[in-house]
Amino acid sequence: MTISSCRIFRYRLPLTGPLPLAGGVIHERRGALVRIESDSGAAGWGDVAPLPGFSRETIDAAELELTAWAERLRGVEYNPPGDSLESWLECEPVRVPSAAVRFGLETALASVSRQSVDGAAAELTSFDGTVPVNGLLAGSREQVLADAGRLRDAGCRAVKLKVGGRPVVEDVELTRVVRDTIGDGVALRLDANRSWTLEQAVAFGREIGDSGVEYLEEPLREPEHLRELFDATGIPVALDESLLVLRPDDLEGRRDVGAVVLKPTLLGGLARAREWAARALALDIRPVVSSCFESGVGLLALAEFAWASTGDAVPAGLDTYRWLGADVVEPRIPFRSGAIEWNAATARGRRIDASRLSEIPHD
Repeated sequence: MTISSCRIFRYRLPLTGPLPLAGGVIHERRGALVRIESDSGAAGWGDVAPLPGFSRETIDAAELELTAWAERLRGVEYNPPGDSLESWLECEPVRVPSAAVRFGLETALASVSRQSVDGAAAELTSFDGTVPVNGLLAGSREQVLADAGRLRDAGCRAVKLKVGGRPVVEDVELTRVVRDTIGDGVALRLDANRSWTLEQAVAFGREIGDSGVEYLEEPLREPEHLRELFDATGIPVALDESLLVLRPDDLEGRRDVGAVVLKPTLLGGLARAREWAARALALDIRPVVSSCFESGVGLLALAEFAWASTGDAVPAGLDTYRWLGADVVEPRIPFRSGAIEWNAATARGRRIDASRLSEIPHD
């Protein structure tokens, strides 16, 4: 089988409100879709959306990289049973693609493979399952509490509260109120985005010790002290940014780690994230698949990855989708009872909204 074409499309999606990120605030989500088609007519879409302040590459750099890949992929032999960029393509990459580009290329190739091997009719993800979604709580105290009640009533099995942006005493109080609001039947996860010193994190952890926290994600400015934090508080930590400088085997013996947050857009694609998920599960550590405010194309790929990794056992961090004021997938992806329910019937009739795209020409 041969790749007959690789096309790239730019998109800009409005957000429902200003989104504070490391290093600034964004008001729209910029990204690129890649569409790969084989000589058999099988085709698939991938999403390339570096996250400002977190990704090492910018969207402008990613577009240039995609253009180079599009030119060299045309006419390349394609191996459908593969599960990574290297195993799908019978060629040696000139250099390793950036993380976001690899995620987009692997997602598109996976869709082509699914059509070629399974005869799937849809170019979008077509897994059959229900992926529970971890609701995201961020913003003002009033917004957090309003969303906590809404997500509880919507059936979310887990919520993640952003902490670290307020004085510790206020974060303690808000954590307790959120716990009271969602009740004992909803898992409570916390994310501090490396905001605290060890002393601040210990003080916080000791104060909220009876609040039933599932894990505390990346709490420390100096993550080398995470084991000390666990020893002092007994609260498991979740690794996110730390994964960029670790290997899956580094999880061995980490009693302090309760979860790893897997973001293929940052980690370097589906194959890389799959390695982390497999190692985590072998060590009884939760692999939590999470998004980076990708479009619906990327979100569906993440939902499929989460379903393949843990089924409906671990709520995935896909609630970022509600920050998008519009999407390239039309109609929008439905969330019901705190989950994404996806099957052939759900996928039928959904399409890529071409009015949201502008093609990037290349030779």
